[in-house]
This record gives sequence, structure tokens and C-alpha cells, in this order.
Amino acid sequence: MSKILLAMSGGVDSSVAAELLRREGHEIVGVFMKHGISLTEEVLRRKHGCCSEEDAADAQAVAKRLGIPLHLLDFREEFTQIVEYFVDEYTHCRTPNPCIVCNAKLKFGKLFELADDLGADRVATGHYARLEGGRILVGRDASKDQSYVLHRISRDKLSRLMFPVGGYRKEEIRAMASELGLPNAAKKDSQEVCFVPGDDHAAFVREYVFQKTGKYPESMGDFVTTTGENRGPHQGLERYTIGQRKGLGLSFREPHFVVRLEPDTRRVILGKHDELACETLEAADVNWQIDVPSEPFRCTVKIRYRTPALPAEVTPKEGGFSVRFERPVFGIAPGQAAVCYDGEQVLGGGWIQ
Repeated sequence: MSKILLAMSGGVDSSVAAELLRREGHEIVGVFMKHGISLTEEVLRRKHGCCSEEDAADAQAVAKRLGIPLHLLDFREEFTQIVEYFVDEYTHCRTPNPCIVCNAKLKFGKLFELADDLGADRVATGHYARLEGGRILVGRDASKDQSYVLHRISRDKLSRLMFPVGGYRKEEIRAMASELGLPNAAKKDSQEVCFVPGDDHAAFVREYVFQKTGKYPESMGDFVTTTGENRGPHQGLERYTIGQRKGLGLSFREPHFVVRLEPDTRRVILGKHDELACETLEAADVNWQIDVPSEPFRCTVKIRYRTPALPAEVTPKEGGFSVRFERPVFGIAPGQAAVCYDGEQVLGGGWIQ
């Protein structure tokens, strides 16, 4: 049996992970990563995030119920780096994925340093993914699979990682939590960016830039269709992302989507659904979970967390790769990750350029 450092978010998944590890006889040390943001009661009623002061209280209650120690660590400085990445991507008309960055830098970066300091053999989390033979595999519950956001973990850390809930379905985890009498058994899943109150990304970006610079970002411009029709002013580039249809405040005979954002002209380009179609993409800053490929290969590629992996040919390049899909793909957004799979195995991924 091992001494295991378990990241506890206050959610049901990491809480049941603690019990599963305890049943196996491991010595568990819990750790909660505080980002230092306290949310209002109104936001809390609508909040589906993690890592707040309120979530820390849930983690403490679970640790007390299970009889395991829990360290509350102030990661405000580290979270600030992630916040600045998030804001910078939006202000450059890219669609960020802070969960991927957080996993790479904090959950599977700083936590390993802490594990070494505490003499822990391994690090565990409540992610829905599996580990077999040094490979990351998709979780058993396809609707909750989180392998996409784990692709940037260093290969040399996989032998020390554990994902205890990855072999279960969500309903099984909730049932276990209820049987154990855990106070968070019915808590809603984390679905929002943990440091964005109310999930209003645009308002957060504008206020953050104002606090840093004393002025709001100069991002107002016009909606323009792909046929050149000016449809009037928009409310700021940070409010829109590729593929967006809702929240435009415009009416068309046929549905229109955001197909392009232009930071130089500050225009939001709108087009019909088929104008979102792309057959290729370029990805950079790749992290491979396999030996670096030297030749093109067939696999499936996922371009967003909630989209299926689609058949494609991947051509490795220095520091990145290009992808050609078998069929057109809709809504490829710069700033998101392109993650390659061989069946259930994560091969690696990079940032869409």
C-alpha cells in the first residue's frame, strides 16, 4: 500500500476517490487548492465550479467524515498565471481552455512537488479517465470522460498517477457517496471556470483588464456577414467565440454563427453553418504521450471537450502537427486543444493555431 496525495475539490468525485483509496488500504493525505476568490450568495446559487472558499468547506466536511487529513493550500499566485492566460487569450480572439492549463501546471505540476515534500508515493485526483501500462485511456463513463483535458501531463509522471473513479459511471459514484453519507453527495458537477463568478467570461475579462490597466479593452466593433453586410455594432470581441450562435442579438432568415474574429478590425464575421466547415487545422506546442511520431498516421482527433473524436490523418511537424479530417469539421476554434486518440488511448495534443 502507498501514501497518496489526493487533490480534493469539494466535489463528489474526489470525495468518493478518497473512499475508494481508503478501502484499498492506502494512507491518504488530502489537499485543497484555494484560488482565493470568494463568491457572492447569488453567484453560489448558480455556480457549478470548484476551488472557492465555499468548496473548501465541503472538502473539509468530507475529510472529517472519512477521517483523513486535509491541507488547505493558497495557490493564489499560481492561479493568477492561469487567469492572465485566460484573459490574454480572449483579448487576442482565441478561445482558452484554462482547465487544461490548470491540470498541467497545478494539479500535475505543483501537486507532485508537494507529494515529494510530504513523502507521498503517488498523486490521485477525481478525474474520469483511466491509466493502464503508462497510458491515459478514456473514462468508462463516456458522458463524463475527461481524458481531453489531461493530455498535457508529462509522460514521466503517469506511473505515479491514480484516477480512482475512472472505471466507474457517474451514477455509481453518486450512489457510493449517498451510502457513505457524504455531505456533498448531491452536489452539482463542476461545469464553469472556477475563477469566473457567474460564468460571465466577457464581464470578467473586461473587469480584469480594467483593474490591471485602468481602462477597458478597446474591443467594440461591428457585426459583418461573409457577404459583406454590416449588421451594426457588437458589444466587444471578448463576448464571442467561433461557432457561437446564441447571444448575438440579431435575427436572420437562416441561422448565422460566428465564423471568424478579427482583432485588427474588431469585426465579428457571421456566416451560415456550412461556412464553419474546415477540413484541416494546425496545432502547436504539442505534448506527446507516445514516442514522438516521425511519419503521418491515422487516428481520431478531438477539437473540443464536448465533441466526439473524428477520423483524421495527423502529420507531425517540429513542435506541432497538422490534421486533415476525413470529413469537414465545424467550429474549429484557435486556442482550444486538438487531442489525438488511438481508440481509447490518448496519444497527445497541441493548441489549435
